[in-house]
Amino acid sequence: MEPIYIGYIALVALLGLLALGVPISWSVGLIGVLGGFYLNGVNQTASQIVLTVWENGTLFVFIVLPLFLLMGQLSYHTGIANDLYDCVHKWFGHLPGGLAVAAVISNAIYGAVTGNSVAAVATMGPMVMPQFRKYKYNLCLATGTLASAGTLAVLVPPSTLLTIYGLWTETSIGELFKAGIIPCILIATAYCLVLMVWCILKPEMGPRGPVYSWNERIGSLKQLLPTMVVMFLVLGGIYGGIVTPAEASGIGVAGVMLVAAFAGRLTKKAVVDSFKAAATTSGMVFIILVSGIVFSRFLVQTQVTSSILEWISSMQLSKYHVLIAILIFYFILGTALDTFGMLILSLPFVMPIVDAYNIDKIWFGVFVGVMVELAAVSPPVGITVAVMRSVAPDVSTTDIFKGCYPFLILTLLLGLVLIAWPDVALWLPRVLR
Repeated sequence: MEPIYIGYIALVALLGLLALGVPISWSVGLIGVLGGFYLNGVNQTASQIVLTVWENGTLFVFIVLPLFLLMGQLSYHTGIANDLYDCVHKWFGHLPGGLAVAAVISNAIYGAVTGNSVAAVATMGPMVMPQFRKYKYNLCLATGTLASAGTLAVLVPPSTLLTIYGLWTETSIGELFKAGIIPCILIATAYCLVLMVWCILKPEMGPRGPVYSWNERIGSLKQLLPTMVVMFLVLGGIYGGIVTPAEASGIGVAGVMLVAAFAGRLTKKAVVDSFKAAATTSGMVFIILVSGIVFSRFLVQTQVTSSILEWISSMQLSKYHVLIAILIFYFILGTALDTFGMLILSLPFVMPIVDAYNIDKIWFGVFVGVMVELAAVSPPVGITVAVMRSVAPDVSTTDIFKGCYPFLILTLLLGLVLIAWPDVALWLPRVLR
């Protein structure tokens, strides 16, 4: 049988495994291995797998991922986010929808410490929901805001997703971190403005919070110090050209531990739990990376990707048409898969298209990040919605999704803005070089 037919059969089998609920990393890995056995034989495929594991497991840059994950877990288990939200709440809580606005800003800042949307929602949700209930916020707005604001961590450095994308595509992680900042500021600002307008038009949706004196507000700034110290050590080092992202990840872990130790929060339980969670997630991501690479190499051998490229070329589409098609593709993919599932399944197909149309890989990494933000609050999967549901079990999944819809539309608009004006993502990396 011709290799290309093997490739298409493999894709159908992959979709079948996913439909049966098999985790995507194992589905992709299994198809890649069995396909390799068929095309190249057992010995050659086994040698390729061993080499793939060794090459990626010994990459110095790969240390970035487990260390940034550890930094996020330490910040979560030592309670750094509590002080952060308390400060932001005192400054912005008195605005229309102020508690929701404070939640968005806190998530954006906290993302610079955790780098993970699920961790952001899991941290901020239990902390902020009692405040929403106390001031009688509409629970649809409250839960939708928290689920959507958590996705900002996808773009804020040190983003886990951008790190994985950089490792997969061999793109500079430091440049990706720079590129994510302005889009994140834009979308966070848009979230806040929409919330304020929404609550001005319908005050019952989000009543104003208490007004604090200027002395209390200024005094609360010291609560930002732990987060600011960590951000300065990590981001200042990277953007200042002093350290590489790999070195910055180690400095970030040390910074969080020192800050937590000075605050008296660095307990044995916090450290053990943080290491366990970071190790578990790192192992999962490593399996995803290796499985994806094995699957991607198998597809190349079957010439499926080249046939898709030829088909797209025959349609004579412009770059903008292709990007709109990719946006729609990710939107559909996000309704069925989680963050890592989207990455592992899509990159083997879209990266050859990105290369063929000379699309900037740094820009595309940010674009993928925005699409993952979109997926995180898109029904029926919505990974951050699922986390929010566990935080607020009395609020139905349908109501949480309803609260996410305004933010989903804003995120979709950001994707279109990036397509129309690529410099939104590329200007800062160019300036900071």
